Amino acid sequence: MLHDVISIRDFEKQDIERILALAEDMEPLARTGSDLAKGKILSSLFFEPSTRTMLSFHAAMERLGGSVIGFSDTDTTSVKKGETLADTVAMMERYSDAIVIRNPLEGSARLAAEVSRVPVINAGDGSNQHPTQTLLDLYTIRKEFGRLDGLTVAMLGDLKYGRTVHSLAYALSMYDVSLVLVSPTELRMPPEVIRHLEETSVPYDEIMRLEDMPPVDVVYATRIQKERFADPNEYEKTKDAYRIDRSTLTLLGDAKIMHPLPRVSEIAKEVDTTPNALYFTQAGNGIPVRMAVLALLLGVVA
Repeated sequence: MLHDVISIRDFEKQDIERILALAEDMEPLARTGSDLAKGKILSSLFFEPSTRTMLSFHAAMERLGGSVIGFSDTDTTSVKKGETLADTVAMMERYSDAIVIRNPLEGSARLAAEVSRVPVINAGDGSNQHPTQTLLDLYTIRKEFGRLDGLTVAMLGDLKYGRTVHSLAYALSMYDVSLVLVSPTELRMPPEVIRHLEETSVPYDEIMRLEDMPPVDVVYATRIQKERFADPNEYEKTKDAYRIDRSTLTLLGDAKIMHPLPRVSEIAKEVDTTPNALYFTQAGNGIPVRMAVLALLLGVVA
């Protein structure tokens, strides 16, 4: 098992399989709690807004019997006074047994891991990677279908800046899957991800219209992320490119709809009560999956 969780590309398939199996074992403890990590402390360093990721890490650590310190608002910390990321991490490693960090700068989590002597978990570094989101996405798909191999997964929306789809594409390339990449031209999947799919012989199609979608098992929708755009005009042109509502479901059939959340307007609330909706279950799976990650990094499970 890795010392840190920085990028899904650092994982071997056996690492992913180990975490998914352990997450299943963690499900009962996610409800009842445990004392596996009693006395352990997690530093939670969120330089960027978060709801699900931050709170599910906190809940996961507490369900393991540990505790959490940290911040979600840098205005109340020495960062406001000009403290560097390296110094913040060097300080927090002395207060805790592991660090989870979200920062808007690509490569920030890798830098934190180079500084820290305790394990570091990347909770999102700009538009780069979000590995634990990918692990819970894989866990959700496997629970729903009983497998990952043999599925067709569509990724929809912001594929350029969406760190969740970058990580998921890399992870799915380890399995026997087909991908459908649906986006406006301006938000296509980055060339380096496409090259990886080609190098690993993953079949994929790139299309621009939902109406051209072939039959798929999963539609992984993403928010058009205003905060990732340097040019406001580019955002305005693409913000409403795709919307999933009841009429759209006639095109998607039985496909399960996933989304890393938060959503804005890309999935109508009327979809929530349909059999297609899987995104709230997906969010809930963050607890056992992150419990598994923490337990392994903290060394409290064999």
